[in-house]
Amino acid sequence: MAESDKRKASDVFIECLEQEGVEYIFGVPGEENLDFLDSLSRSKQIKLILNRHEQAAGFMAATYGRLTGKVGVCLSTLGPGATNFVTAAAYATLGGMPMLMITGQKPIKKSKQGRFQILDVVSMMQPITKYAHQIASSDNIPSRVREAFRIAEEEKPGATHIELPEDIADEHTASAAVPRSIVRRPTADVKSIAQAVEALQSAKRPLLVIGAGANRKMTSKMLSEFVEKTCIPFLTTQLGKGVIDERHPRFLGCAALSAGDFVHRAIEDADCIVNIGHDVIEKPPFFMHNDGARNTRTVIHVSTKTAEVDPVYFPHIEVIGDIANAMWQIKEAITPSPKWNFDAMLRYRQAEVEHTARLADDARFPIFPPYAVRQVREALPDDAIVCLDNGIYKIWFARGYNARRPNTVLLDNALATMGAGLPSAMASAMVYPDRKIVAVCGDGGFMMNSQELETAVRLGLNLTVLILNDNGYGMIRWKQANMGFEDFGLTYGNPDFVKYAESYGAIGHRVESAAHLGELLAHCRNTPGVHLIDCPVDYSENDRILNSEIKALASQL
Repeated sequence: MAESDKRKASDVFIECLEQEGVEYIFGVPGEENLDFLDSLSRSKQIKLILNRHEQAAGFMAATYGRLTGKVGVCLSTLGPGATNFVTAAAYATLGGMPMLMITGQKPIKKSKQGRFQILDVVSMMQPITKYAHQIASSDNIPSRVREAFRIAEEEKPGATHIELPEDIADEHTASAAVPRSIVRRPTADVKSIAQAVEALQSAKRPLLVIGAGANRKMTSKMLSEFVEKTCIPFLTTQLGKGVIDERHPRFLGCAALSAGDFVHRAIEDADCIVNIGHDVIEKPPFFMHNDGARNTRTVIHVSTKTAEVDPVYFPHIEVIGDIANAMWQIKEAITPSPKWNFDAMLRYRQAEVEHTARLADDARFPIFPPYAVRQVREALPDDAIVCLDNGIYKIWFARGYNARRPNTVLLDNALATMGAGLPSAMASAMVYPDRKIVAVCGDGGFMMNSQELETAVRLGLNLTVLILNDNGYGMIRWKQANMGFEDFGLTYGNPDFVKYAESYGAIGHRVESAAHLGELLAHCRNTPGVHLIDCPVDYSENDRILNSEIKALASQL
């Protein structure tokens, strides 16, 4: 091929991203990205979303991946820009969100810069990604980009990384984008389906546990059909919330606490558990015992991957393949048994519903967390998306907020990082501009990426940020009290959040009473723009209720 027919490597890279269907690149460019940025400026398909911090760009790309199943893409420069991606990479990989990070680098063939800003970014990324690669030749760009997307999207999804040095970006190459392949996930073996059906039909009190891996497209439909046919009750982990509508009469709750909750009594009652999409990244919703005497129930593992065995998880039957298809096969083969009895499980659930309702009626001020959960639920339509940052309120929302659709409660029970609430809400508002979006943040988590309010306002997004404000790190304070330690080292001051929001061009609100919270949530829902609600919260009873009261009530049933 004549030299004149070759194209600039950065143009080819953008073409590869277009071929993959990329819509957005979130990021903070640096001088090592300028060839890439110039090529991106001519794309008619891909829009650059300029963030104020690379970590937030990574959270937005990961959330885009979580919501769409397609790879979210983010961009940073070398050195400090790339190190700012580390938390987002771990967030995506642990949380099962497909994402590609593109980072710049100094020239690798000739450099006159010494070691200025140079880190071994690829080695840094390897432990926290599924794939990390430096492009050393422009001819390899198409195959490496295709590989990064393939690996990011296949089960379990996660983060991948490509480093594009500036001298490689400026090369010329004859290579062209590699087309996407059509992939179908393998279906589960017929014999394993038969074993699972036999175990279920011979059980007296079977139960479904819906985990992180079940929170994918199509699984919701098949699981709902399975429950309708069999009437077997189900519970979820935090990352399994919403796979089946939680208003369903067979819903037993969410395993938000580690042990001792009403939902754990239902698990103890089961003699056969179908664990669907279990991911060891979450705290186990139940513990198996390898001592004979207590190991009397059958555990069926339904997932795309074989079970990772640990001291408290070693399933008896494994059904490995596409989860939706596996549940369809089991549903088609099963005959509901007249021996099944779910009365005790449903009583435990009823006791939890009554207890939660009493708590949610408490209209004290500052706001009681269960009351806040109810107000948010009542203010929002079924398809609204609630994006939780990380804090003690996450437990209250996981237990008390009825999720009605898949991926409408974006909580992170994998890395469980602070600072992701606002960026994940922003990505949600971009993917679903017609849906109502609320970020629920503690004051601590909000301040870790609060600068992105400017980005949200600049992009013209419609979302509400509810800040549960206790002037301290409330989650750690709860644990501190739980361990019998004195209250120490967890209190700070905050800006005036209303003025802070207004300084960015957002609309600030302050909750003045319990009744006022519901009014504000309704107003923000119905009014376009970026809203921030400063809501004082009373966490004084977290320890008593979550550590003592719930466990005492559940144990008495």
